[in-house]
This record gives sequence, C-alpha cells and structure tokens, in this order.
Amino acid sequence: MNVEVLHKPAGAMARIQLNPQESIVAESGAMVGMSPNVDMQTQSGGLKKGIKRLFGGESFFRNTFTASQTPGEVLLAHTLPGDIETIPLSGQPGDNDVHIQSTSYIASTPNVEINTKVGGFKSFFAGEGIFVLKATVSDPGALVVGAFGGIQQMICDGNLIIDTGHLVAWDAHLKYKIKKSSKSIIGSFLSGEGLVCQFEGKGRIWIQTRHPGEYGKWIGPQLPPRS
Repeated sequence: MNVEVLHKPAGAMARIQLNPQESIVAESGAMVGMSPNVDMQTQSGGLKKGIKRLFGGESFFRNTFTASQTPGEVLLAHTLPGDIETIPLSGQPGDNDVHIQSTSYIASTPNVEINTKVGGFKSFFAGEGIFVLKATVSDPGALVVGAFGGIQQMICDGNLIIDTGHLVAWDAHLKYKIKKSSKSIIGSFLSGEGLVCQFEGKGRIWIQTRHPGEYGKWIGPQLPPRS
C-alpha cells in the first residue's frame, strides 16, 4: 500500500494505491473516487460499536475498500478544508497506540483496531464530546488523519500545553489533563482561549493550525439568514 497526499496543505486529498487483494478502511463519506476494480463493503462492526461511534461524532458505518486481482486506487478527503497526514504505527505493544480526536479520523489499515473510548469529563470539556478514539495495532499499520488547516507534528519532552480545539492526535502513553488557560475562570473567558490540554511525558502530538469552533463562531454571523 502506498499513501500519497495531494494538494497540500489547504485542500488535501489522500490517494491510496492498493496492491491486489489489499484493503483500506475509511470513515463513511470520506471517499472522493475509486478505480472500477475496487470493491467497497459497508459495515458497522456491530450495533454497539456503531452507536458508540455516533456518540463520538463519527458515522455509524465504515467502508472497506479492497482491490481485486489487479492494483487499485482510492481517493479520500477530510470533511473540513485542510491538510492530511499519515501516521505510521510500528505495532510495538503498548508503545504505539494513538488517541485521535474523533472528527479527525479518515482511514486506517485493516489491522488497526479503532475503538471509541469513553474519555470521561476530560474529553467532554476538551470539546471532543464524551468519546475519543484509540487506535491499537499488534503489527505495523498506518492511520490517515485530517485537520482544519495545516497539520504540525510536535514532540512533547516533559510538558507541553496545547489549546484543546487544535488537537488532532497524540501518543496514548502521554499523560494529559484539561485545565483553564488562565489561573481564573474570568481570565480564561476574557482571553478567548478557554481550556487547554497539558501533556506530560515524551511522545508525539499532532495539532491543526485552525480551530473549527472559533471559525464557526466567526463565520456564522457573516452568513445571510435563512429564507
């Protein structure tokens, strides 16, 4: 399998080149196009998993694209305008799991187990809803994630603070907690920053350069009223 990201960074699209009988699993609605020899199967993975994905801000179904006896191609894109990044997963036990902000997931290799994980109040207050996603593998695989704006990989080596609305994904072994951007609630409100996520440990964090919530607040009043 080969993943090539085209039209970076503002309007990225992933071109997935599949070998014969090779597959890629993608979020429902992510497909832009595919070659005629690629077969698409739609599955929920079970009623319970499908419902949990709905609460996590995802689609009830996911699609699996498989090339036939000859190589095939699938084009995938993110819902929001921005960049796409491929995250390699080595499959080392307990060391390569990745948490994903639920709306950033686009696709993964079939060996990657994507679980909708209850994140508790930390995730709720982080603006991710009640659920986050956790990608787990036992052998090498890959994730394809999308962002609103550009994607920047950062390395946390000790402590790092990121605005919650700019998070895309992070290594699951990193410890994190949600806190106010200022020492006081009023200060956090007046600063316009709200809540931040403080990471602790050593690992990778992927951020997006634009904040979907803040963009929505700005563009909403600019739109004409519905007739």
